[in-house]
Amino acid sequence: MKPARNSLWSRIGRNVMLAVAATAIVATGAFAYWRHEHHGATTQAALTGIASQMRSDASAWTHREKDASAMLTDIREQHVDAIGVARNAILVSTTTGERYFVVDHNGAFSNALLLGEVKDGTHAPYQLVWLPDADVRTGAARWTSVFDRTRDLLSLFLPLVIIGGLAWFMRREMRGGAQLLERSPALRFNDVIGAGEAKAALADVQAYLAAPSQFTSMGVRAPCGVLMTGGPGVGKTRLAQALAGECGANFISITGSYFSAKYYGVGIQKVRHLFELARKNAPTVIFIDEADGLGKRTDAGGGSVEAESNRIINQLLAEMDGFASNEGVIVVAATNHPDNLDEALRRPGRFDRTVNVRLPDLEDRAQILRFYATKLKTKLDRIDFYQLARLTTGLSPATLSMIVNQAGLLARKAGDHEVMSAHFIEAIKIARIGDVNGSERALSEEERMRIAVHEAGHGLVAALLGTGVLEEVTILPRGGALGVALITKTQDKHLYRETEMRNEIQVLLGGRNAELLVFGEASSGAAQDLQEASRIGLDMVSKFGFNADGNLFSLAALPQQVAGLQLKEAIGHANQLLAELNDACHALLHANEPVLREIADRLLEVETVPGETVYRLIQEHAATGNGAVRLAQEAAAA
Repeated sequence: MKPARNSLWSRIGRNVMLAVAATAIVATGAFAYWRHEHHGATTQAALTGIASQMRSDASAWTHREKDASAMLTDIREQHVDAIGVARNAILVSTTTGERYFVVDHNGAFSNALLLGEVKDGTHAPYQLVWLPDADVRTGAARWTSVFDRTRDLLSLFLPLVIIGGLAWFMRREMRGGAQLLERSPALRFNDVIGAGEAKAALADVQAYLAAPSQFTSMGVRAPCGVLMTGGPGVGKTRLAQALAGECGANFISITGSYFSAKYYGVGIQKVRHLFELARKNAPTVIFIDEADGLGKRTDAGGGSVEAESNRIINQLLAEMDGFASNEGVIVVAATNHPDNLDEALRRPGRFDRTVNVRLPDLEDRAQILRFYATKLKTKLDRIDFYQLARLTTGLSPATLSMIVNQAGLLARKAGDHEVMSAHFIEAIKIARIGDVNGSERALSEEERMRIAVHEAGHGLVAALLGTGVLEEVTILPRGGALGVALITKTQDKHLYRETEMRNEIQVLLGGRNAELLVFGEASSGAAQDLQEASRIGLDMVSKFGFNADGNLFSLAALPQQVAGLQLKEAIGHANQLLAELNDACHALLHANEPVLREIADRLLEVETVPGETVYRLIQEHAATGNGAVRLAQEAAAA
């Protein structure tokens, strides 16, 4: 208790000392002010005539300036009636009525008191006046007062402006720019071509937003969040807009990076503001694009950045399935990488419905191409959109839109007045392979011959084994390839038989084996082919159970850090499979060597050989009595 008493008395003593010091300062200031005012009043009372006028208004003396020598001459000749000493000037009034001032920087003359001390019993020939309030400025010095006043105003208002700006900026950061669209999207499900499975999965959400009473009256809880997955450009954003348009709901569109912020705690405020805005304007669809930008919560203790990310995700979880009512609010998230989302986001009550948006099939691609082609100047009845759809297997709606636009650009570049089928086909080649880059100018004749043989080998094996439709073989460099054998599928496939995969590997090995057959050695041009063939072969023996020894164990079942240790045996099986298929491919090309050389010669001559020409050459070769076609068909059927 004693230390507490001592502390109390010390605080009381310190407060008393501060009060005494403040009182002394106030008393001293009051006395100084009184003395100044009293002295000024006494002095002013003693002044008469010109001196009194000079004290009251010194403006009459500021219009004319003289130097100090003129003032000293007037003093010496006793022509001076009154002298006023200001801070930066001396005001002089002569007996003849002349009034002027002398610039007195730093009070040089006033410190000397001009005439010195006056002797006893004598009177000064003029009155000496102290003018503390007079401010005589000349030339550029006149602007000093303006600058001083501006500086004082800035020093007063600048902190207020800075504080106000920071408050406005922080408020804007917390809002994050999330805003409702001015009107509900006009897009409808019928405007989105394809995506039938996704539309069916969104039917319950559409019904809930359109008539929530049907759910609440039955005690049914509607989905809180919808997670749409799929590759880039498949139409996830359009489906979310169509969902809002079907229900007449408001629409808020943000990205996963919307919640990140420069300042600690702002991201949480963004989450709160987003849901407050959505609840206030319900029914509302909140669309979060690239939702994987939210990341996952971590326990690594990586610092304030990871801690802030965890808090943002936690706040989002609480807003989606917390105590606050989210009636009329649906969160639709889209991502290409659903595995990067936090597991708690995907549990029932949050994103409790997953919609997989797939690539369009043949019929959908034809409709999408026709839809975008209607915006071009073209004759739709002269274009076979099903043929174009067959050439665009595996392409997304966004890519199809780009192809149609590219066809229009090609038509303009060629000087044509309308877009024709040839423009569409060339645009598809650019999208799938790349544009013609003109690298053939840097190729030697020996390189062109080797490229022709290589591409002829790919095309010939593909035509013999029926792995797809051979559209054309070309040695015109496109993109990063020096030549291309364009092969398309007759239909979309989701399952592949072992025979089909073995044929795919033989097509990949066809270029290298063609070089070995004609030149006796291969080149580095088969590097990409070997890489893809090795990938397919390793998947066959390590994932799909296509082992020669009947091993059915899949390495995909092992953790990643353990699976790497078991790859040695799988690589051995894959290498054995590749060697077997390489021998079969070489035998197939050897049996059709005349066709291979004929295709290569035509490539060197015209640079591009249509697929129909390759099929015709194969038939002509079969008609000569060679049974290569029959052998190839038997191998494909096996």
